[in-house]
Amino acid sequence: MARAGLAQAEAFLEMLSAERGAALNTLEAYRRDLEDAASFLATRKTNLLSAQSEDIRALIADLAERGFAPSSQSRRLSALRQFYRFLHTEGMRTDDPTGVIDSPRKARSLPKILSVEDVTRLLEQAETDIASAETDFEKRQKIRFRALLELLYATGMRVSELVGLPERVLADGGRFLVVRGKGNKERMVPLSGPAKTALGEWIKARDAARLDGDDDPEWLFPASSDSGHLSRQVFARDLKSLAGRAGIPVRLVSPHVLRHAFASHLLANGADLRAVQELLGHADISTTQIYTHVLDERLRQLVADHHPLAKSAINRDEARNHKVARGK
Repeated sequence: MARAGLAQAEAFLEMLSAERGAALNTLEAYRRDLEDAASFLATRKTNLLSAQSEDIRALIADLAERGFAPSSQSRRLSALRQFYRFLHTEGMRTDDPTGVIDSPRKARSLPKILSVEDVTRLLEQAETDIASAETDFEKRQKIRFRALLELLYATGMRVSELVGLPERVLADGGRFLVVRGKGNKERMVPLSGPAKTALGEWIKARDAARLDGDDDPEWLFPASSDSGHLSRQVFARDLKSLAGRAGIPVRLVSPHVLRHAFASHLLANGADLRAVQELLGHADISTTQIYTHVLDERLRQLVADHHPLAKSAINRDEARNHKVARGK
C-alpha cells in the first residue's frame, strides 16, 4: 500500500476489528480493496489520503475496464466509502470524495423462460396425472391443478391473483376473467379454449363433491386455509413436483416462470407490447420490455447458430486462426 494513507488504512482496519467485530476474511478483503485502490491512485500521482472525487470515479471506471462486475465495483466503492467516513469522523479529512459518486448499476437480469415444448410437457403430464389417479379425491386434486396450470399459462396472472380468484370471476359468458391485481386495479384477461375447458371441468368436479347444505364457495379454488383459498406455496410446490415428473429441471420452473413464458411466447408470435403490458397488469411498460430483451438474445443466438453467412464467418475465422497457428 502506498505510504501516504498507510497508517490511516491500518487504523481503519483496527476499528473494524475492535468496534464492529469484523471477521478475518472481511478484514483481508478490505485490505486488498484499499491496497488495489492505493496502487491505482499512485498512477494518477495521488494517494488514499488526498484522492478527490474524480480520482475515485477513474478508479471505478478502471475496475469496469478490467472486467469487474457491477457488484464487485459496488463492493469496492462501499469499502472506500467506509474508509473515507472513518477519516472524516476522525478529523483526518474534512470531506468525503465518495459522497457524490453513485454505485454502479447492476445489469437487469433476464427472466427465466420455458420453451413452448417445455410448457406442453407440463400440460401433458398434468393430463397423465389425472388419468392415473387412483381415488376420486386424488382425481379432483389433479383436475384442480390442471385448471390452475392452464389458467396461469393462458392469462399470465401473478400466482397470488390466480389462487385468490373469487367464485364470480368469469365475465362475458366465461370468455374473460376479471382479475384484481396490484393497487386493487381490475383488468380483463381473455380465456383460451383449453383453459376454459379445464376450468369448467374443475368447477364440475368441485361442485359434484359438495354436500347438501354447503354454502356456495366464495373462491374459485377453495381450501381449508386461513384465507379460505388455495395458498400460492402449495401451488408452487405442486408445480415443481409436476416438473420433476415431466423431466424438466425443477429449478427452472415456478409460477412466475410460467408468467414469463406467457409474455415471451405472445411476443415471439407477434403480439403488441402494449397489449401484453395490459394483460400482465404492468403499470410501467419498461417492466414488460424486459421480455423483448430475452427475445433479442434468442434471435441473436438463432442467427449465430443457423444463418449461413454467420456459419461461413465462423469457418473463415477458424481457417484464419489455423493459418496463423501454422505460420508460427
